[in-house]
Amino acid sequence: MVDTARDFSGSIPEYYDSILGPAQLNALAADLVRRIPVRPKGDVLELACGTGIVTQRLRERVDSNFRLVATDLSEAMLAYARSKVKGKIDWRLADAAALPFKDETFGAVVCALGVMFVPDKQKLFAETRRVLNEGGLLLFNTWDRLERNPHAKGASDVMQTLFPGDAEMDFSSIPYGFNDETAIRGLLEGARFRNVEIDKVKIQVDCPSARSFATGQIRGTPRSTLIEKKGAKLDEVIDKVANALAAVGGAEPFRVEANALVVRAQAY
Repeated sequence: MVDTARDFSGSIPEYYDSILGPAQLNALAADLVRRIPVRPKGDVLELACGTGIVTQRLRERVDSNFRLVATDLSEAMLAYARSKVKGKIDWRLADAAALPFKDETFGAVVCALGVMFVPDKQKLFAETRRVLNEGGLLLFNTWDRLERNPHAKGASDVMQTLFPGDAEMDFSSIPYGFNDETAIRGLLEGARFRNVEIDKVKIQVDCPSARSFATGQIRGTPRSTLIEKKGAKLDEVIDKVANALAAVGGAEPFRVEANALVVRAQAY
């Protein structure tokens, strides 16, 4: 049985990549990848590679003598990334909380906007530490609080209005719920990471129109499948989200500030 909330099949990867990529994900990817050494302490593992937005930048930055393994839990996203990204990359279907690699295989593990979606964070970081060499780098980013990301809050408010009390339609609590710095440090230290650094990052979400961005938010995520499952019409929902977005960032173009955290830690 397909988990609808995690189903990225059909046209979802294309909408995600072509709209959300240029609007916000490219900027976050560039910021994240510049933090990894050109010559890390070993091969590089990417978790939750999605459509390959970070993967491409990692392959371009990291010395070609180092192997790059890109993984994702979604076959559809992995297939899209494989067809788009150029360069020598080992593509693997993998669960970040049950990695199919031997101990101490990698010198760096990178994850862009993915750790929030792994239910068992202790297991995630334990697995990450297991596959890292001693002294290896863990590098990931995560969204800051919903209140600091008006592009997400606008869509969230519309969903709550359209589907009140429906936990399945709450798409904000998970992606915007892993940003407690004390909790993050505690999890990492408990998994044998040290020298934990957490930076606050601001980017500008920039899209030709609020409706285009709303289309990416809906059709580029499993929201689209769930909305149709609930009997609502996608275009009508997109219109409502677009109106909410326009109120905070303008209709054409749509521009707002977004906030994220970047976390860096060393395995020991």
